[in-house]
Amino acid sequence: MATSFTQRPALQSNSREQNRFMEKLMAKILSFYDEQSLIDVTFKVLNPTAVVPAHRLILAATSSYFENLFKGEQGNNPVIEINDIDSDTFERLITFCYTGEAPITVNNVDAMLKAALILQLDDVTSSCVDFLITNINDYTLQAAYTLERETQCERLKEKLIEYEIKNFMEISRGVEFLSFDVEKLQRILESDNLNITREEDAYDALKRWFNYDEPARQESLPHLIACLRLTQFDADFLLTHIQPLSGCELLAFKAISWIREPAARTKINIRFTEPRDTCEKTFLALGSTETYHNLLQYDKAEDKWQEYASLEIDYTYYCMVLEDDNLIFFGGRKSGATSNIVRSLNIRNKTWQNLPAMNQARCGHCVVELDGKIYAIGGLEGEEVLSSVERYTPSGGWESMSSLTVGRYRAGAVTLNNKIYVLGGKNNNGDLKLVKCYNPDSNIWTSCADMTECRDFPFVKVHNGHIYVLDTYSASGSQSVERYDPERKTWSKICCLNAEWARIAGMSLDNKLWFIGRPKSDDRSSVSIYDEDNDRWAEKCSFSNVNGYFRCIVPVAYCRQNE
Repeated sequence: MATSFTQRPALQSNSREQNRFMEKLMAKILSFYDEQSLIDVTFKVLNPTAVVPAHRLILAATSSYFENLFKGEQGNNPVIEINDIDSDTFERLITFCYTGEAPITVNNVDAMLKAALILQLDDVTSSCVDFLITNINDYTLQAAYTLERETQCERLKEKLIEYEIKNFMEISRGVEFLSFDVEKLQRILESDNLNITREEDAYDALKRWFNYDEPARQESLPHLIACLRLTQFDADFLLTHIQPLSGCELLAFKAISWIREPAARTKINIRFTEPRDTCEKTFLALGSTETYHNLLQYDKAEDKWQEYASLEIDYTYYCMVLEDDNLIFFGGRKSGATSNIVRSLNIRNKTWQNLPAMNQARCGHCVVELDGKIYAIGGLEGEEVLSSVERYTPSGGWESMSSLTVGRYRAGAVTLNNKIYVLGGKNNNGDLKLVKCYNPDSNIWTSCADMTECRDFPFVKVHNGHIYVLDTYSASGSQSVERYDPERKTWSKICCLNAEWARIAGMSLDNKLWFIGRPKSDDRSSVSIYDEDNDRWAEKCSFSNVNGYFRCIVPVAYCRQNE
């Protein structure tokens, strides 16, 4: 009898000897597969007809479907017919059993997921679902819903619910939302992570769903209303909107009592009394001169800006990103010297922390965050224009990546569709209108269509799948704005702005693009929102200028329960 594997003396799991052994073993197995050597099973697959040879041991070790198949009566046959999977997909999945790699695309993900479920290849199933959610805009949400109904894939169902919770405002306006079953809608409304600005948003969506088929949904309405955070409404709202609903009278009474009688709350049986964990979005703006820095926070309820913190920053020409609750400052110039320092400011407790320094000292550079990694791009070191790029990960620190084909500083950078775009800036030859795109999977920079104008120190942001860009300063007092469509790979001009300096504010707020700027010869800053349907800027509010100008404006989470 062979010695049990567990009884043999084993090499340490991290030893070089074991790694070399496993590499040699896998290389030999792959060579057997490529050469069709020692084949002991052949599959005949239809649509179109193809013959796929393989090794029973490898397939059985990868999939319980094959393990059970080969242990059964049919598994003894030298040729096994496969009728419910097309030959191209089946061959891809057999290759996965040897390599662990599955080439998933928008065009084949349906077939790959269905086949992976049949063959019980859980890793491929997970990869297909993750691919669908990551590329939902290319695949379309409607197609994902159809695929979930066809396959009854539990992982896809769970991931779609996570997506719906995260993108609730957009989802709730769609046609498919009106056909959600009660169980799905309940899970969404119960979630503490439901991404809404205010509790009324959840009520409005639920009311739309209810009105779509009121007779059939009347019985479920009180149960779903109970999933709302009723104590976050005021008493007037509860009396006007909740109490008149059939079956919801007691819910409204309990919530009103909870609000009006704090001393009696321990005796009131109500399901949810705390706000959701999701936070309202607002803006945090850093205003500064060389000697003065302060953070302003936008109060959406009051439609005004108020001072949030005063900061001591002795660097200029630094770059900054927001990551979770931390503003991270990269490089810059101090006392005439370029720095590689990296510091983090926690915006909640307003404390500083030093982080690992960049390999290259930089000022006037770009910094972006993509997939949990931070990229520092180009800039200046002294008078030298840099083309170098480095990337930071918590586990690996800073490492060099593929350099820009054209060095530059004072450029703009954004991420879109899992790629990095660097736009404009300048170098020794002057201002640039060049646009470069970086693919982190291939570590390669490629050229995109040039902007219509050269832009030094442009302000660049992504909104609804497009890249918007304008100059930070304008001597004429009128800002030229253009927009890039990554699918058509074209630039188009949009409505200009009347301002001598400008910032497009962070990501969108309330799914709109916000602009902050200062009209020429005016001592107040204007706030406008872009109306895409009518290609115009609508004025929102204005506020007195801080001492200096805004270095950046970022969207932050603002939790009412943490006030």
